[in-house]
Amino acid sequence: MPKGKKKGKGKGKGKGKGKAAKAPAVIDGISVDDMTKEQLQEHYERLRVELDREREERNFFQLERDKVNSFWEISKKQLDEARACVRNRDRELEDTEERHQVEIKVYKQKVKHLLYEHQNNITDVKRDGTVALTLEQSQHREREGELGEEKRALKVQLKEMELANQEAIKALKMEQDHQTTQMREEFERLATELQAKHELRMSALRDELELRRKTEIHEVEERKNGQINALMKNHEKAFSDIKNYYNDITLNNLALINSLKEQVEKMKKDQERLEKQLAETQTENRKLQDPLQKAREEAAELQKQLANYERDKVSLANAKARLRVQDSELKSLRWEHEVLEQRFAQVQRERDELYDRFVRTIHEVQQKSGFKNLLLEKKLMALADTLEKKEAQLNEVLSASNLDPSALIMVTRKLEDVLDSKNGAIRDLQYELARVCKAHNDLIKTYEAKLGSFGVPTEELGFKPLKSTVAGQIGKGPAGLVASPS
Repeated sequence: MPKGKKKGKGKGKGKGKGKAAKAPAVIDGISVDDMTKEQLQEHYERLRVELDREREERNFFQLERDKVNSFWEISKKQLDEARACVRNRDRELEDTEERHQVEIKVYKQKVKHLLYEHQNNITDVKRDGTVALTLEQSQHREREGELGEEKRALKVQLKEMELANQEAIKALKMEQDHQTTQMREEFERLATELQAKHELRMSALRDELELRRKTEIHEVEERKNGQINALMKNHEKAFSDIKNYYNDITLNNLALINSLKEQVEKMKKDQERLEKQLAETQTENRKLQDPLQKAREEAAELQKQLANYERDKVSLANAKARLRVQDSELKSLRWEHEVLEQRFAQVQRERDELYDRFVRTIHEVQQKSGFKNLLLEKKLMALADTLEKKEAQLNEVLSASNLDPSALIMVTRKLEDVLDSKNGAIRDLQYELARVCKAHNDLIKTYEAKLGSFGVPTEELGFKPLKSTVAGQIGKGPAGLVASPS
């Protein structure tokens, strides 16, 4: 309100100046001509203050205008930048979509390349198997020829060994008969010598012991007679001392008698020991007489056998004829057994080779299929992560751009088209993954059936084949007839 008044006053003053020639100016109800100097000076001061205030307000409004203009320019620049950012985002979205389409084409080419490589690997494996089978057949024919030559050589060697063995058996039989005769004569001679030797030894021991016994008894009697004579000679000389030493002499005599008795008992023991040795020697003689008697009986039996020699000779010839027949049968059976063993070894080697080849093929196919499955799964996971990131970025762009509904609908439709194409690519990849897993499982089943037909149990593989569960979601048909998931 005061500003309005001041403005009014200023305007009135301006008009008064414009019409000064017509009428004098009136200030606060007083004419200028009627105002005093102090009033004019006061009015002048008041006008100068109002002028300063008006200049300050004009400067303030100019600053405010400049601020508004700068704010308007900044907002315009920000709007242009936001529109450029939206255009860049649209261009990036289109580039991303084009790159995604290119990546899908690249993945399809890679899948086709993998299928082609898989087919080439199968062809190489079949070709290698055919070449290896041809080489094995040629090697088998060469081994068969070598084994036939070795077989003929072994037949000749076996015939020579049989002849040598027959001659060796004859020589050993003759040598055995000769050794038996020599041993019998040697045993008879030894028995005779031992018997004569022991008889001589027994008679010598008997004479020696008898002589020793007589000598010892004679020595004892001589010592006793000498002592008795000495005692009788010294009896008169020692009659005076006999009373004093009677007890000592009696004790000495008793001790001497005891010692003599002990010597006699010792001699008896020696005689008993010698008698025992004599009994043992006689026992040994009797033991030797038994083998001698047996040898005599064997000689009588041999005489009897000699009498029946012709009959035994005829039976021996018959036995030899039967033995030759049995030997020929045994040879034929041995040859058949060797042939069967060689065939069995050959079949076993072929089975081991097929088993090793099967294990290697299983490992290679399993590694390749597992690697392909891992690659496809990683690609699917990467595509899913990329799709989530792109959706999040698109949502951020849409929320920041504040587009109108029609543009938003168009962008949403484009996004849905892109998502449909991505989902179609994902379904194609899932179908391809399921087909590869199904082929892997069918291959494992085929090899298990082949193992069963060859009589090889699956437990002897040493590992359990890894079967994929992805193919179970598609169906149980052959790998080439897997239906595309709807």
